[in-house]
Amino acid sequence: DEELEEMLKEGKGPINFTVFLTLFGEKLNGTDPEESILNAFKLFDPAGTGTVNKDEFKQLLLTQAEKFSPEEVEQIFAVTPIDVSGNIDYKSLCYIITHGDEKE
Repeated sequence: DEELEEMLKEGKGPINFTVFLTLFGEKLNGTDPEESILNAFKLFDPAGTGTVNKDEFKQLLLTQAEKFSPEEVEQIFAVTPIDVSGNIDYKSLCYIITHGDEKE
């Protein structure tokens, strides 16, 4: 609890999903490098477009492995680059996961 309180004090202002990921990521040792995360996304992109469909990705998050809640999915999509066709730019998302949101 003490370590968590110290980490939360490092955040500037309210803690949203992106700030949380950044703070938490800085404290973890041995986390997956950006390349590993990209390779995982590429499994869902056999055509090599650099995108995955938002609806398909949402379904995977809600139903596979460590299932996300609908609220967690919406938090992710709030910071996820999604084009007008409903496709996620997973290369940009990987950057956000590993480095934080550029806007913050």
